[in-house]
Amino acid sequence: MISTTILTAAVLLLTIFLALPLGRYMHRVYSGDRFWATRLLGPVERGLYRVSGVSAGEEMGWKRYAIALLIFNLIGGVFLYGLLLAQGALPLNPLHFAGVQGGSAFNTAASFITNTNWQDYSGGSTMSYLSQMLGLTVQNFLSAATGITIVLPIIRAIVRHKTKDLGNFWVDMTRTVLYVLLPLSALFALILMEQGVVQTLTGEVRADLVAPFVSGGKTILHQIMHVGPVASQEAIMMLGNNGGGFFNMNDAHPFENPTALTNFLETLAMILIPSALVFMFGHMAKSKRTAWAILISMLVLFIPLTLISQHYELAGNPVLTQLGVTQANKVSLAGGGNMEGVEARIGADASALFATVATATSTGAANCAYDSFIPLAGGVNLFLMQLGEVVFGGVGSGLATFLAFMIFAVFLGGLMVGRTPEFLGKKIESFEIKMASLSILVMPLLVLIGTALAVTTVAGRAGVFNPGAHGFSEVLYAVTSPANNNGSAFGGLSSNTRFYNLLTGMCMLLGRYWTYLPLLALAGALVEKKKIPTGSGTLTTYTAIFIGLTVGVILLVGALNFFPALALGPIAEQLAPISTLTH
Repeated sequence: MISTTILTAAVLLLTIFLALPLGRYMHRVYSGDRFWATRLLGPVERGLYRVSGVSAGEEMGWKRYAIALLIFNLIGGVFLYGLLLAQGALPLNPLHFAGVQGGSAFNTAASFITNTNWQDYSGGSTMSYLSQMLGLTVQNFLSAATGITIVLPIIRAIVRHKTKDLGNFWVDMTRTVLYVLLPLSALFALILMEQGVVQTLTGEVRADLVAPFVSGGKTILHQIMHVGPVASQEAIMMLGNNGGGFFNMNDAHPFENPTALTNFLETLAMILIPSALVFMFGHMAKSKRTAWAILISMLVLFIPLTLISQHYELAGNPVLTQLGVTQANKVSLAGGGNMEGVEARIGADASALFATVATATSTGAANCAYDSFIPLAGGVNLFLMQLGEVVFGGVGSGLATFLAFMIFAVFLGGLMVGRTPEFLGKKIESFEIKMASLSILVMPLLVLIGTALAVTTVAGRAGVFNPGAHGFSEVLYAVTSPANNNGSAFGGLSSNTRFYNLLTGMCMLLGRYWTYLPLLALAGALVEKKKIPTGSGTLTTYTAIFIGLTVGVILLVGALNFFPALALGPIAEQLAPISTLTH
């Protein structure tokens, strides 16, 4: 367990070390400062504005900002949907894949424009290179940038007063892609290629086998392996919290994640930008102590849940333990712990850490089979998503949701002391609480109603392969993940059906836009308010008491909404084999 703690600490400490300067850099980018990055890329930025007809100095109110966001995402979704349907007749298709079936094309388009990257298909045997690069990888950039454009107006609303201006959506998108996502992804892709992640337009390669074997009366001398432009997609997939893998095995595939170093760096990459955005918030809002309070709150939730997941994965299967099977983590063994569905080169502890990071953020990538996790470890994955994408969360969208919880906590704190609630100098009134509450409660409604539909209809139950508590967990996971823009899956569920394509597609769209449009309306209300000077009745947002209040609000919403469902799924499954053997 000591090595597990060291691994977790190393990821978190290095992330914070890198996020501090990145957050300061992002603050300068969005503030329009003139510095080395704008001198280098400024001509490109200004050229893009001239070509597109954007006036960089013109700002928008929240409604215009929201409309621009929706239209931009709609155009991207329609384009991606058409590209997938027509890929069989388009170039850069060396393996001659046919067009994607309509239901799957809709589901994939909804998935990638919402930063969910839920995949009901096998990427390496479904998508042409054109679809992967022009369709999926482009949307990886744009959906991640959209997430950041959701939080920027909220931060500006806190800083500004007596105005309706929240920034310019087109400027925010351009600067996010040009100054943040492209440079980081290019650098990360080069590192991945150096470590062995493939990047080629070749359709397939042939590998001669060291040990030929006989199959069906024929001697097999070589193996055909699919390759492709993987590194470029892998980099933005991790940095942008996308998670949609080039291959069906995702990051368990050695062409996506070949070494222990790439596994470590990809784990770090998932939380780098979400952490940097917290520090950027501190700079923009001129409240660095509040930024540290946000990060500490996230870590208070993340670290115990991660250690629980790692503990149960390293302890192994309790049934095998009672049967006398050794699952200890020893040098003489391949890895130790629960090794079902786990890559021996990665191990159970690193896989559990990767899983909690992927589900705490909205990445949803996987370097192992989450369906094979010990039930409570799988339950941790579920619970991290069900907290509402606030423990780091997706790029931009996670911080936006966390700020909604903080505003709600300020409101409760104000009621407790009999004061009008204020958040960083802005009075919190009825409309703001309604918008924050709507944003917080949309996701639980989608998950619980969607799961109920899946388990009470013939079409929903038809996709379940595993009976009992585990089958219920798979259905619950299959609805929770899309509704939280995550995209990971338990597996063991036939999700490429008309029912699940429609259900998960609607959960992705509603979970993204119904959650974040109220936050933009909240920003529109806050930006018009005047700043209130700090007084004796002001609730300080960086004390241990307020951190505890915020964490408590998050846990209450997550636990009260989902504990009954978790009790029917992973908790019941964890207890079942022990009770069976002991009676």
